[in-house]
Amino acid sequence: MEYLSLLSFSDDGWGSALLKGALITLSLSLACLPIGLPLGMWIAINARSKNKLAKTFAALFSTVFRGLPELLTLLIIYYGCQILIQNIMESLGYSGEFIIHTFVAAMIAFSFVFAAFSSEVWLGAFKTLPKGQYEAAFALGISKPTTFFKIILPQLIRIAIPGLSNNWLSLLKDTSLVSTISLIDLMRQTSLAVSITKEPMFFYTVACLIYLLFSALSGRIFTFMETHYSKHLRSIK
Repeated sequence: MEYLSLLSFSDDGWGSALLKGALITLSLSLACLPIGLPLGMWIAINARSKNKLAKTFAALFSTVFRGLPELLTLLIIYYGCQILIQNIMESLGYSGEFIIHTFVAAMIAFSFVFAAFSSEVWLGAFKTLPKGQYEAAFALGISKPTTFFKIILPQLIRIAIPGLSNNWLSLLKDTSLVSTISLIDLMRQTSLAVSITKEPMFFYTVACLIYLLFSALSGRIFTFMETHYSKHLRSIK
């Protein structure tokens, strides 16, 4: 009962704080998807391009953000963006201090990391598709945008889902690093609870269960997506 009281939503409990931290963790992870997924696709398309500049940019982006530790990327984006924009403002004659929100900095940093890793997944999916599909669509007079969004993309998603699910789980875990820039996420709230209550094993176990819950729910969603995008294969059988 003493442990349960620590998770209560009263003034003396940590239930509300842990819930808010878990929502921040989940919100940050979800906020990276609208940036990371399309950016990763664009990087993969550039990697397949015949344009040397686009291909070089894609290789450089993928190498940098896959090679750097996620924590270092986060710190560079958080402090670097503030310093860069501050210098630009001063050069234009504007006074005052520019501060980037920690959530925004974390979203940008993790979106870039997610895009770099997902680009490799997209690139692998592209390589499994036969080139004859493009030629057949061209012969039928189907435009390139229609070919991509109606024919190619649904197949890419089905092939890429397993790899993207791994990228998503890595992203979900990497968000724990945002406590280093004072964003009050799940791990930050857990650390605060541990420092005040002196119950490390209890609160770290609770944090483990929350992360495992997020992972289990994510697994169910990705399983549903795989089933949805594989319906045509079952109809053929």
